[in-house]
Amino acid sequence: MTKRLETVATMTCMKTLLMLFNFVFWVSGMLMLCIGIWMRIQLRDYVNLSAEGSSAALLALSSLGSVLALAATLACCCTARGHPALLYLYGAFLAVVALLELGAGASVYAYRTSLNEGFDQSLNQSMAAYRPGQDNDAMSGHIDSMQSTLHCCGNRGYADWLRMYPPKEIPQSCCKVSKCDPNNVDQIFTEGCYNRVLDFLNANIGLVAGTAIGVAFFPLVGVFLACCLASNINKAEYEQVA
Repeated sequence: MTKRLETVATMTCMKTLLMLFNFVFWVSGMLMLCIGIWMRIQLRDYVNLSAEGSSAALLALSSLGSVLALAATLACCCTARGHPALLYLYGAFLAVVALLELGAGASVYAYRTSLNEGFDQSLNQSMAAYRPGQDNDAMSGHIDSMQSTLHCCGNRGYADWLRMYPPKEIPQSCCKVSKCDPNNVDQIFTEGCYNRVLDFLNANIGLVAGTAIGVAFFPLVGVFLACCLASNINKAEYEQVA
């Protein structure tokens, strides 16, 4: 009887720890989801002007976060029911998640150079096709929005507009106020948008990659707890039969 009570106490402790882990796991998934969405909103014009991989990287991070949050919710049901097979399956899922998170964090950090290069090329092409005043020209709208939001002008600087062939007028979105004389340097933003976006990425890409890589080791705790709980449940059932 004493041995059975010890087993039940151990199972109760394991269930409590695993439920706590599931909650923290859910929070980490929501954190990844929110960071991915926040980066997508903050750099919406950058992403729209850059290569397809830019959007895919942030989408992958957000999708992984939503999967983690959903898995943690379902794991609470598995833990409450105490089915060994489901717990072992959950442990295997967590092991796969750890590998995915590690790969996601490493790929986002390693891909930052390609993102910058893709943005540089795409912005030059978009500036060449820029047509102010065209309501149906989404690309021109992205450039205007980016310049007014990030307080920048051109790619590397405001003079990029004047160096184009044929030269283009500096857009009104480069103005520091609602209406100004674009030819007056004191009234426009002079720093290029590439540098602004690059500074933003360098300041935040470490946070994104670090979150994904740091969280990658956390599921291993869940693997241990899930397997221990499943083992104790099997042990308790065996003792009950015996």
